[in-house]
Amino acid sequence: MADPSSYRPKPGQIPDSPGVYRFRDEHRRVIYVGKAKSLRQRLANYFQDLAGMHPRTRTMVTTAASVEWTVVSTEVEALQLEYSWIKEYDPRFNVKYRDDKSYPYLAVTMNEEFPRVQVMRGHKKKGVRYFGPYGHAWAIRDTVDLLLRVFPVRTCSAGVFKNAARTGRPCLLGYIGKCSAPCVGRVEPEEHRELAEEFCDFMAGRTGTYLRRLEKQMTEAAEEMEYERAARLRDDIEALKKAMEKNAVVLADATDADLIAVAEDELEAAVQIFHVRGGRVRGQRGWVTDKVEDVTTGALVEHALQQLYGEETGDAVPKEVLVPALPEPVEPVQEWLTGRRGANVSLRIPQRGDKKALMETVQRNAQQSLALHKTKRASDLTTRSRALEEIADALDLDSAPLRIECYDISHLQGDDVVASMVVFEDGLQRKSEYRRFQIKGFAGQDDVRSMHEVITRRFRRYLAEKERTGEWLEDGAEETLADPDTPTPSETGTETGTDPDAGSRNGFKDEDGRPRKFAYPPQLVVVDGGRPQVAAAKRALDELGIDDIAVCGLAKRLEEVWLPEDDDPVVLPRTSEGLYLLQRVRDEAHRFAITYQRTRRAKRFRAGPLDDVPGLGETRKQALIKHFGSVKKLRSATIEQIQEVPGIGRKTAETIAVALAQAAPAAPAVNTATGEIMDDREDEAPETTADASGEPVPAGAPDDRRGQER
Repeated sequence: MADPSSYRPKPGQIPDSPGVYRFRDEHRRVIYVGKAKSLRQRLANYFQDLAGMHPRTRTMVTTAASVEWTVVSTEVEALQLEYSWIKEYDPRFNVKYRDDKSYPYLAVTMNEEFPRVQVMRGHKKKGVRYFGPYGHAWAIRDTVDLLLRVFPVRTCSAGVFKNAARTGRPCLLGYIGKCSAPCVGRVEPEEHRELAEEFCDFMAGRTGTYLRRLEKQMTEAAEEMEYERAARLRDDIEALKKAMEKNAVVLADATDADLIAVAEDELEAAVQIFHVRGGRVRGQRGWVTDKVEDVTTGALVEHALQQLYGEETGDAVPKEVLVPALPEPVEPVQEWLTGRRGANVSLRIPQRGDKKALMETVQRNAQQSLALHKTKRASDLTTRSRALEEIADALDLDSAPLRIECYDISHLQGDDVVASMVVFEDGLQRKSEYRRFQIKGFAGQDDVRSMHEVITRRFRRYLAEKERTGEWLEDGAEETLADPDTPTPSETGTETGTDPDAGSRNGFKDEDGRPRKFAYPPQLVVVDGGRPQVAAAKRALDELGIDDIAVCGLAKRLEEVWLPEDDDPVVLPRTSEGLYLLQRVRDEAHRFAITYQRTRRAKRFRAGPLDDVPGLGETRKQALIKHFGSVKKLRSATIEQIQEVPGIGRKTAETIAVALAQAAPAAPAVNTATGEIMDDREDEAPETTADASGEPVPAGAPDDRRGQER
């Protein structure tokens, strides 16, 4: 591992001008290529204190053994040279997008004497018109089959074409009218080229001209009583319309744009591109990349633009390119795109309307692509095994941690403080064993104390389960599935993946058959946080006398792994499957915690006096409100009147009456427009409401004023 100071250029050697630089390793291989508006300022950032660098940048500069640069006159030239060098050297530390599939294109070989329509993959060739990319080759063939009725362009290979010309007999398509048969001289080369150009125009989105022309010809044929010709033209029109329906209109006619969306996490990014031509989605593609360097979304967009248009010219670069974030600075990139197209290109973020709505669709595709990529990666048994072994090696564990539990704290400015526990076994989620906790020991925001409390409660229950052979404790001191700390069947639903056999998978059951919910210990406890949270978790285990469970923390900012007794973090390689697994565990714990926190906050906002009545569920609450009409009328009812509600006994009625008597009545409703106090409306659905002028409007009345903002 090299010391960057050993190859740092001397002061004054680096020019203060735009340029492109290359880092090389000890074997003279280029490992990183970058561009800069000022080479002096940019390169100075790589020779700072290593402790203050991002881990990925630190790895790159310690791998490198030399740096060199090339001065250019403008930032646009720097962009072009950077792209060329990345293509040439394939540096390991640069963002490199890789196609998640080999996309087929519909190609028209306009560089041949008799242009041919075919499916093409791979690098684009000069003189060939491309349309797409398409998701499947069969989609291209279906489209071509429809269009050959109207544009009978050659589709055969060179061998078939030469054989037909030699024998003087066309192929089957020539006999059924789906090829103009230039091989046997039925049309001149100029006529066939004109057909190919019309085919390209139609595929490019200029469809109205041909439809109107065919409709006019059909009308004229019908007037001249040439009904067979009119019927054939009618079928041609239907074929064109059917081909057009394969690509729904998403933007205004004649809109040519590419929409690029990015979904990313700490290690990877997925890019999705929709190609819109003539207002219709003509193609779609997607890439996935490892984030080898520390890059922003704007930088990811810039790299995507380089790969997408680096070898394109003319109409292949659209008039508009819509992106989720702009590169910094944006002017050189926009100027570069304009140079590739030969005309002005608009690079911007859509703010409203159809384009913003379509961008949201592209963004969803990018997120699904990233999730699918991660699912495929996580489902690989070999990969999971390697991840667990890497974690064991990095944390110096005796064996691979087959069960990992991760804990996270969530709150909103100190309110509704909750915690989550998620479980991964053999590298896979065990949602049936997830648990949720409310922080009970104190009020306010203190993640360290919260972590200590949660770990203590979870493993105190583990010790109790380990020692106990009788029934569950009934004092409610610890969390059970009936407590709010852990999910009940009604709370969990699909969120926690409830399983009637949860907990019995490993034989941990009570004598009465109920699952022991905390009886199975993990080999590794992961906390979301850095050194303070790890120390709190370790202290909780030490206080309980547990010394056979490993603890670590994953700090989100730099993705560092902290151990309880180490002063420095463990930095796993960016490509490590172990780091990837720890990130998945940490992110799942965060998701589970924040979902529970939001649910509790929403329930608190909707809380009413009946929520404090013990043993009163949602069904009986609704029955009470339906019977009395409002909480106010229920509060004034006698115990005998409350008993009239189905399902309410005397004891429950007494409990309800006491709870409502102790609860403070809600503040009266006020008409904010007039200042009028409306006591009658407490907890009731209003029979009238007031508009902005204070005039009463019947509830549910079809008055347009009710839907206005005010």
